[in-house]
Amino acid sequence: MTTKIFLIRHAEAEGNLFRAAHGQYDSVVTPQGYRQLAYLRRRFQGERLDAVYGSDLTRTRATASALYVPRGLPFRPMPLLREIRLGIWEQMTWGEIQRLDRRMYIDFNKRPDLWRVEGAETFAQVRDRTLAAIRRIAAENPGGTAAAASHGAALRTLLGTLEGMSLEEIGRTGHGDNTAVSLLEADGDKIRVVFRDDASHLPDRLSTFRRQSWHRDDAATEPGLWFRTLREDGGGRTAEALLDGQTAGRIGTSLEPGALRVTDCEILPALRGRGYGVQLLGQAVQYARSRGRERLVLSCPPELAGYFARYGFVKAGDAMVMDLRRVVREIPELDTIPK
Repeated sequence: MTTKIFLIRHAEAEGNLFRAAHGQYDSVVTPQGYRQLAYLRRRFQGERLDAVYGSDLTRTRATASALYVPRGLPFRPMPLLREIRLGIWEQMTWGEIQRLDRRMYIDFNKRPDLWRVEGAETFAQVRDRTLAAIRRIAAENPGGTAAAASHGAALRTLLGTLEGMSLEEIGRTGHGDNTAVSLLEADGDKIRVVFRDDASHLPDRLSTFRRQSWHRDDAATEPGLWFRTLREDGGGRTAEALLDGQTAGRIGTSLEPGALRVTDCEILPALRGRGYGVQLLGQAVQYARSRGRERLVLSCPPELAGYFARYGFVKAGDAMVMDLRRVVREIPELDTIPK
């Protein structure tokens, strides 16, 4: 009796956008991610699903909601499907990780069998728990069809293992884009990969990978920023952004009741339009959450309002405000998605 299991990588989340290491850190789906989910929902129209699972993190539950909400199904959280625990790397920028430990950074992408970081899982542990999750899903849905939302490194490890690869061999495989779909068929103890990492439902403008280059590089080189604190006290924080040891910009913030206000956000003119500016916002978001703030507030000239709106800010009086609460939002209909 064959059971079909669709595996879905979560939609674009803050770690993907801000280029930060979010393993089991509970980040949220970005506005671009919710646009991706509208297309994921359309892809599964007409597909019978008996159950929808996902890791218990917010970004995977939001992704799974594109499938369980239209069908009136319950969500079945499964911590076994979580992303790899990154230990001391959690919440660091990938640029900083590459600066501090380039060898281990490369191993994370290219030699997962060798990767070891303080406080982190090994890829062998991720392999074993995700395999256990899939066997449990298959046992709970004999002859049925289930879907499960998980994470990039976890799915890459699981799929490669099911294709008969060692961890070393998995390091030579590609990565799945956000909302990429894979299909398994389970029959007794046998589990077969029918296809993997298919993101053909996404238009090019919504592909996360289309805007990034790290996954195309043999060494997975991350052209990311790292940050040095210039000032931090009870009133806020100012940090310098650096690229290859040179100043690239600055992000300044001040603490307000319930909010963090961005007082300074600048990327050098020569680096604009290359995806670095949003990494400054990532530092502000991370700092706001660490200080228990639920809103990020900034003022900007009218010509920049569209830029900040793209990343989740909405107009509120004379300011732009981003809601930082970890909630699963409504997925837009295709005809309401901004071009």
